[in-house]
Amino acid sequence: MQSKRLISRFPHLRHDFAASLVVFLVALPLCVGVAVASGVPAELGLVTGIVGGVVTGLMRGSSLQVSGPAAGLTVLVFEAVKEFGLPALGVIVLATGLLQVGMGLLRLGRYFRAISVSVVEGMLAGIGLVLIAGQLYPALAAKAPDSGLAKIAGLPGAFLDALGEGTAMASLAVCAGTVAVLVLWRHVPARVRALPGPLAAVGLATAAVAALGLPVATVEVRGLLGSVQPPPPGAFGQLADFGLLGTVVAFTLIASAESLFSAAAVDRLHSGPRTRYDQELVAQGAGNTVCGLLGALPMTAVIVRSAANVQAGARTKASRVLHGVWLLLFAALLPGVLAWIPVPALAGVLIHAGAKLVPVRALAVLWREHRGEAVVLAVTAVSIVAVSMFEGVLIGLTLAVVKAAWQASHVRLEVVDKGAGPVDAYLSGNATFLRLPMILDSLEALPQDRPVRLDLSGLHHLDHACRTALENWAERHAAGTEPVETTAPVG
Repeated sequence: MQSKRLISRFPHLRHDFAASLVVFLVALPLCVGVAVASGVPAELGLVTGIVGGVVTGLMRGSSLQVSGPAAGLTVLVFEAVKEFGLPALGVIVLATGLLQVGMGLLRLGRYFRAISVSVVEGMLAGIGLVLIAGQLYPALAAKAPDSGLAKIAGLPGAFLDALGEGTAMASLAVCAGTVAVLVLWRHVPARVRALPGPLAAVGLATAAVAALGLPVATVEVRGLLGSVQPPPPGAFGQLADFGLLGTVVAFTLIASAESLFSAAAVDRLHSGPRTRYDQELVAQGAGNTVCGLLGALPMTAVIVRSAANVQAGARTKASRVLHGVWLLLFAALLPGVLAWIPVPALAGVLIHAGAKLVPVRALAVLWREHRGEAVVLAVTAVSIVAVSMFEGVLIGLTLAVVKAAWQASHVRLEVVDKGAGPVDAYLSGNATFLRLPMILDSLEALPQDRPVRLDLSGLHHLDHACRTALENWAERHAAGTEPVETTAPVG
């Protein structure tokens, strides 16, 4: 009787319970891997996963989207911790969360959909490249350089130094084996594939290291309570630092854009309720506010976990809440298990994740069909690698705006001169002040002793500056011949 009453109250509990276990198994290695790659205690990744499930998961917005620490913010978090210190990370994440809540309440969530997709994909590609380069160093048991360019430039030397060095070669073998399992996992039988690839890869690597006694580094364990360190009052004084404020803005823009783009992608995977973007932004902000108070990593919605949630048959938000509960139980009851996980195995998981952020095939298609968008994507990615995350995104956004302005001002002037009679001039496109010099140069080059018929019906837009300039030109041209015959724009 009790079970029937429970089923009638929660009709989808069976589906959500099963999905939550799948998402938990996907999230566990990723939470730990992102934390280690970010240069913070592994337990802080679990804390962010717990908050993403229990806090953000309970709130309205996107019912099936799952939040937690994301590979997309790894590079930015690592740079922030290195520059401002671990205590300041909580301040940065807290400020990010409050900004997201404010933007959601002001109903600004929908406007993130106006950000150029090429800029977002370029941002993720740049993050992926830096992530791959950075994680190859722990795979080689070496220390990674600071900047993105230095990471890439130093790789040949790091590989040469690793040759013949036992610890480095063992570490590289574990990393390569992990990546191989992840790549080949989709080819294993369906029953085996029920176990998520990241967990299987890390589990096999852990077993191999233990069985063979390989000399590789493993995760350092501090304990959940020992790792949670709320930001001290003195850390809030760093908000006066312009560089830290820039980092807050970068966290806010990138985390919000990634979450809302992920929500759009998840909506395409199921037929349930659609995402309410402003409420989802508030939910993400609430989660980041709690993460900041706990000194944990920032969170975003994560497409890998969200897709696993949908594909596992989740029906309601209960699945993501339960996945947070399972993470909490693991962190509280089995923290010692983390000490067995090899660091190069986590590096392999993140290298594989970073590779999926680089849209090689999509870029080739984009280059054939929309070359300008491909340039924006590539420039954004290269700028992030060469300069930094924040400046790279700003460069990409600026280039996207310039491209949009150029396209918006695209205009064509076609002149038909049959040698006798009036000269026909056809203007089409968008006539704005940006292309006014070209338009006037072409019109002033027309014969001065011949009548002109100017057809503006092909224009989609004619701004005030162009209209005034064309009227002035028509008056000047009519001074020596017949008045210019003008066909007005359709609009």
